[in-house]
Amino acid sequence: MNAPAFHAAGLIDRLERGAAAVRATALVCSPDDARWKPDEDSWSVLEIVCHLVDEEAEDFPLRLRSLLEAPAREWAPIDPSGWAVQRNYLEQDFAERVDRFVAARAASVAWLRSLPAPDWGAAKTHATLGPMRAGDLLGAWAAHDALHLRQIAKRLHQLAYRDARPFEIGYAGTW
Repeated sequence: MNAPAFHAAGLIDRLERGAAAVRATALVCSPDDARWKPDEDSWSVLEIVCHLVDEEAEDFPLRLRSLLEAPAREWAPIDPSGWAVQRNYLEQDFAERVDRFVAARAASVAWLRSLPAPDWGAAKTHATLGPMRAGDLLGAWAAHDALHLRQIAKRLHQLAYRDARPFEIGYAGTW
């Protein structure tokens, strides 16, 4: 059986719909609940959304543009974990950050759709991941949304558990 062909348009459509999914899922939380963390090593929903805003501004679209225009160009370093502390994610306005992510993603999708004939095979060697092609980066960008939607859903489950005490949530099923 042949593997399906690369489907850039499908990935781009998923990026567009992913913004709506992040918005809808995140806004299940109140602004206070969006700041809640189950432990110090976990991110709150607000921190996840702030991370997505920064990734949209400083990672995926910039790196993809660089790879398509000048594959040999060095990428600026990023520090997603450090940004959470340095940029005071927990002090940010939740609704504003959600709106900012949605607007930034819309701009990214418009840019992607404006590309006349991108070379999805354009490649460079990433310092830790090895060879990386433009198509790899586009796919990873779409997958990144799914990872963080899962993370937000987990926080919603944990919030339900927290708020249901002393009652149990087992009837919902296992996580």
